Amino acid sequence: MQKIDQIASTDRRIAPTATALDRAIVATIAYSDIFDYPLRANEIHRYLIGVAATRAEVDAAVALSSLLSDHLTSRDDYVMLTGKEHIAGTRQDRQEDSGWQWRAALRYGRIIASLPFVRMVAVTGELAMDNVQPSSDIDYFIVTRSERLWLCRLLIIGVVRYAAIHGVTVCPNYLVAERSLVIHERNLYAAHEVAQMVPIAGHTIYRQFRQLNDWVTEYLPNAAGPPRERTVRPVATPLRRLAEWALSGWIGGRIERWEMDRKIRRLSRIAGPVHEASFSPEWCKGHVSGHEGRILAAFDDRRRRLEDGVS
Repeated sequence: MQKIDQIASTDRRIAPTATALDRAIVATIAYSDIFDYPLRANEIHRYLIGVAATRAEVDAAVALSSLLSDHLTSRDDYVMLTGKEHIAGTRQDRQEDSGWQWRAALRYGRIIASLPFVRMVAVTGELAMDNVQPSSDIDYFIVTRSERLWLCRLLIIGVVRYAAIHGVTVCPNYLVAERSLVIHERNLYAAHEVAQMVPIAGHTIYRQFRQLNDWVTEYLPNAAGPPRERTVRPVATPLRRLAEWALSGWIGGRIERWEMDRKIRRLSRIAGPVHEASFSPEWCKGHVSGHEGRILAAFDDRRRRLEDGVS
């Protein structure tokens, strides 16, 4: 596992007297730069890598540190790497485009949350940070009842297809059972995914999830709780209660085993050697593109270039 002091370090050639907070701020901005995403002051504090600090301490460092003035700049209340001032406009454009996607995410998230055996729904990925592009999916992290994850996923795919008819790409790419809430991947990317997710249903489960994954504070010690409040009210219809009752027995068990066996085989073939994808009775992590590895490699590259004095 990559150590925090390595993640937030810079070379002595840049600033022999740089503080740990200075180095953490540079690393934090370098990580967000991968996504063309400049940060506001409160976001620098929330997503500060590896250093617990108050908002006042972060603000003072940004304003007074010679290291930061050498390598960072600000525009329109955003902070970015020097030479990347144009991404302030990029973020503003993408934030405007996020409005309609949020409306869709809440609409389809409510439908998913109303399905049998769904216990929590959270928006993740680009939309969680209002950093969408025209081709962006609406990504969800979903918690299901144990022993019905794959049956639940089968029902959710129906929502995916319904959304597609209306021109919306819904991607439930990470499902876990409620007795398997601990995330085993422990790196900066995974910590960001946990800290950035926006729960929209099942907030009690979300709080349990964050407590069980307190390892996130090793990477992002200031990122407690959700980044924003969004709530939908699942429809607790008699039909849903009846479906859960009927599918809790042997019929539901048969469907669960059938769907699990065939989907694990198929999805495992699709994923191939990509280690970020993982499928079991307790989770379905459909990250088959290798995105996580590319982001961590890009972050290492930016960190090295900063250490060499290259912006």
